[in-house]
Amino acid sequence: MSRTTHITQIATVGIRVTDQQKALEFYVDELGFEVRRDVPFGDGRWVEVAPPGATTTVALVPEGTPVGIRLTTRDADADHADLRARGVDADAEVLRMGPAVPPMFAVRDPDGNDLILIEGS
Repeated sequence: MSRTTHITQIATVGIRVTDQQKALEFYVDELGFEVRRDVPFGDGRWVEVAPPGATTTVALVPEGTPVGIRLTTRDADADHADLRARGVDADAEVLRMGPAVPPMFAVRDPDGNDLILIEGS
């Protein structure tokens, strides 16, 4: 039986980097990606890059930040409640970090891979 969520797209694939600036220079200068986001995040910054015209970005994730695939959902609360009710390994609560950061939560697939659902359009 097919299940329906509010997931609309694969938004970002997070990869762990040891030096964000060095990684940023590689992706921009060597691969020709463009910077889509470079904003303060916790004690560091959140950096996303992508090939020109691409809709999916690559997040250059610093050590200590969870890596995984970030999926966009139209309704984080509804998906969270539904997935937990069906026994999916999902975070206990939807994470809310303030007005500048959309609601989000993680689920784990059968192999323990993180999928982070982030509310957005």
